[in-house]
This record gives sequence, C-alpha cells and structure tokens, in this order.
Amino acid sequence: MPQNDEIMNRVKDLIARQFAINRDLVVESARLFEDLGLDSMDSVELVMALEVEFGGEVPDVDITLIKTVGDVIQAVNTYFAPPDSAA
Repeated sequence: MPQNDEIMNRVKDLIARQFAINRDLVVESARLFEDLGLDSMDSVELVMALEVEFGGEVPDVDITLIKTVGDVIQAVNTYFAPPDSAA
C-alpha cells in the first residue's frame, strides 16, 4: 500500500506533536504507556486527535487494544482507510 509510509509518518508526527515527545522516540515498537509515558487520559486525547486528523472513528471496544505506536498505525489503516478511488 503506497500510502502506508505517509500514514506512518503522519501518526508519528501527531503523537510527537500532541504529547511533546521527541519524534525519534516515536517508533512502531514504542509502547504508549511504558515507553512514551502516556496515561489513560492521553489515550483518549490520542484517539480524538486521530479522529480529527484522519476523519473517522475508532470503536470504543478497540481503543483498549491500542498499546504501541504500531497499533495506532494499524488502527488508522483499519478505521480511517480512504475509499478506493484510484485502484
């Protein structure tokens, strides 16, 4: 998927900007709570920021499954995927 790198970079930039985290620390394997220092309130803010940035919604039941930056990227690919317009 050619957009994957763009999505990955947008997610990493959003996390770094939203939570004032050094962009170099925002790698796919980074755990949101343990490695990046986010808390439960931050996870709500993250989901809200993703919904604004990418125009969609993450089901509440799936929010608790997002543990790493890679999980965030996967959620964006799953819940905010653009419609197939140029296939």
